[in-house]
Amino acid sequence: MRRSRKVKILATLGPASSEEHMIKRLFEAGADVFRINMSHADHDLMRTLVARIRKVESEVRRPIGILADLQGPKLRVGKFVNGAEELVPGQTFTLDDDPTPGDATRVHLPHPEILKAVQAGHQLLIDDGRLRLRATETDGRKIVCTVVSGTKISDRKGVSLPDTDLPVGALTRKDREDLDAALEAGVDWIALSFIQRPEDLVEARQIAAGRALLLSKIEKPQAVSRLAEIIELSDALMVARGDLGVEMPLEAVPGIQKQITRAARKAGKPVVVATQMLESMITAPVPTRAEVSDVSIAVFEGADAVMLSAESAAGQYPVEAVATMNAIAVQVERDPLYPGIINAQRSVPEPTGADAISMAAREIGETLNVSAIVCYTGSGATGLRAARERPRLPIIALSPVTETTRRLSLVWGVHCVVTDDARDLDDMVDRACRIAQEEGFAKDEDRIIIMAGVPLGTPGATNMLRIANIGDEG
Repeated sequence: MRRSRKVKILATLGPASSEEHMIKRLFEAGADVFRINMSHADHDLMRTLVARIRKVESEVRRPIGILADLQGPKLRVGKFVNGAEELVPGQTFTLDDDPTPGDATRVHLPHPEILKAVQAGHQLLIDDGRLRLRATETDGRKIVCTVVSGTKISDRKGVSLPDTDLPVGALTRKDREDLDAALEAGVDWIALSFIQRPEDLVEARQIAAGRALLLSKIEKPQAVSRLAEIIELSDALMVARGDLGVEMPLEAVPGIQKQITRAARKAGKPVVVATQMLESMITAPVPTRAEVSDVSIAVFEGADAVMLSAESAAGQYPVEAVATMNAIAVQVERDPLYPGIINAQRSVPEPTGADAISMAAREIGETLNVSAIVCYTGSGATGLRAARERPRLPIIALSPVTETTRRLSLVWGVHCVVTDDARDLDDMVDRACRIAQEEGFAKDEDRIIIMAGVPLGTPGATNMLRIANIGDEG
């Protein structure tokens, strides 16, 4: 099955889409990668979903990526005597280490790290920002605040701290257990939530040990301020606009989205744009015009993938949501303005042989009007370099490593095929030409460009570019 677009679609599985037949329908509608949200899935459900995705993969005979999204440190207030309290802007309200149920003047905050880290002047956002507090006094055991806006607080509502750098890692005990289980199940990508600093990736990378790639979710101001360092240590990024919009001014989020997307593309790292892309389709069979525009902006910007959350996980129209996102992406990529916008954002390649080969493949391919760029890749690095150039041509990534093709299913424009390593140069050309025809990218007398590393099978040694004529191979 060949997609008629280059941006990928990441669909979240949930109650509305966890059965095998529904997963297959979502794939057929356009989903390339499936997300399992570990905030809502236990280990048994996660393993069941992985098994169902792999069964669908074997039926459709296309690599399918799986992303396990770790919950991260969820910070919440304690409980109230009455379950909820009404507050008044301007009043004093305290968060403290007393486990006694709260009232209209105070509540327990079961996170000593917050009590110690928050300073006077810092904001505390409760319930996704519906209640805004500002700290006026702290002593390590309590935070005395003034209510800035909002009037209600209730049991176990979440706490966001846009001004506070918490001295805790991104992995909780639950995350470590979930990470181990996801790696054992054979997922391809691990998403890390609430990254603040590049050091937050170190423990997860040590545990993963190459068994899965790491995607950093950018959803805190601290991460935005250290974006370059986080990109360097990540395998991919996600613009997690939901929490970004809570912890930063809403009007700043579109610019940050562009900043992250362009920085990731420059670094050759996949970037996913997520949250509320087709939110109205949770309950409606068609999106709003504004949502269509939102998705199109991400596609025009050159994002590797766009993501559906509740739309596909718990909505009434999961298949329609994927199909709608697919249709929007196809239309945008056919727009006459699309190539110019994509080309204008292309960055200068790094001064390496592999990057020079990738740039040359794009330029030669577009000059000669060849049918496809075929790259041999064991680790996936050659496929990433080819995608970084954002060529108008299709990119076919051939790999003997099934895990590599699954990981590349998140990457812009890459059509992955599992195949044996080429025995020699003649077999390399024959195999590339045959697969380009079989996959529907070329026909007799067309030309393709082949990228590979010589000696064959040498990781990270992309150093050869060849033009081949279909029908003349051998």
